[in-house]
Amino acid sequence: MGVSGALLAIDAGNSKTDVVLAGPDGAVLGAARGGGFRPARANVRQAVDGLAALVERAAAAAGTAAPPYAAHVSACLANCDLPVEEELLTAEIAARGWGRTVAVANDTFALLRAGLPDGGEPVGVAVVCGAGINCAGLGPGGRTARFPAIGRLSGDWGGGECLAEEALWAAARAADGRGGPTSLARALPGHFGLDGMPALIEALHLGRVAAERRHELVPVLFAVAAAGDAVARALVARQAEEVVAMAAVALERLGLLGAGVPVVLGGGVLAARHPLLHEQVVALLAGRAPQAVPVVVTAPPVLGAALLALDRAGAPAAAYARLRAHYGAA
Repeated sequence: MGVSGALLAIDAGNSKTDVVLAGPDGAVLGAARGGGFRPARANVRQAVDGLAALVERAAAAAGTAAPPYAAHVSACLANCDLPVEEELLTAEIAARGWGRTVAVANDTFALLRAGLPDGGEPVGVAVVCGAGINCAGLGPGGRTARFPAIGRLSGDWGGGECLAEEALWAAARAADGRGGPTSLARALPGHFGLDGMPALIEALHLGRVAAERRHELVPVLFAVAAAGDAVARALVARQAEEVVAMAAVALERLGLLGAGVPVVLGGGVLAARHPLLHEQVVALLAGRAPQAVPVVVTAPPVLGAALLALDRAGAPAAAYARLRAHYGAA
């Protein structure tokens, strides 16, 4: 496959990064997966260096030895939240010479595109709830709705990291008497084979349980909530409220609050379809946007980044079908 037809798609999330080199016919020619993309914890050049290693692996798998690897690069990146960050990342990726043209967007747009139908104008809203939470929307005429999504500073609440912290906070206070009772005080330390919250607090503080393992507590939280624990259920309810609040505001900004458009749900927390969370999200969304159609995407978001590249190339319908079939999302 010559460079004139190849398309390079990158989806870099908080926890993992996928890179795909595809043909204009939707065939996946090479792929690579690596760790998360967090340029705020490094400089932009170092962060893109991490992408470079994966791009080289995907290109090698496709039999392409040297850049430019593709006619177009579609990069959907976590922590690309502000216009200035988008500009810096676009310039850095363009300087690498991976493709003749480059388009950079927040990774929520990859989820959105994966959940939208092919053909016609893309219109809808996506909420990603994985390690963090974010929302993006596309309206008629290419209008967009976005949030800064940089944590509490920008008014965000939710995602796996937040849920784990809130569960730990509630469990710690239940254990020492400052808060009401909750089964989380037994279940969270029990997950790590510890006998109580004092032991878990010490283990996390001293690094005997790595901070990166806190995400393991999210399924525990949902299990405790499903068993009827009031504190855990309140956290799940708040997560549902935050998901729907973001979606509804984005729809309203785009003039779509009364339209029958997709609201795409994805990221590890939402894609797991925990019944308690999913049912509340669907019910609350029906109250705020009765015509909206919730769509859960479980395919890797790199599919969306690659679909955006196909859009740019003006690919035929068969190319979209082939790409979606590769990811089991036909």
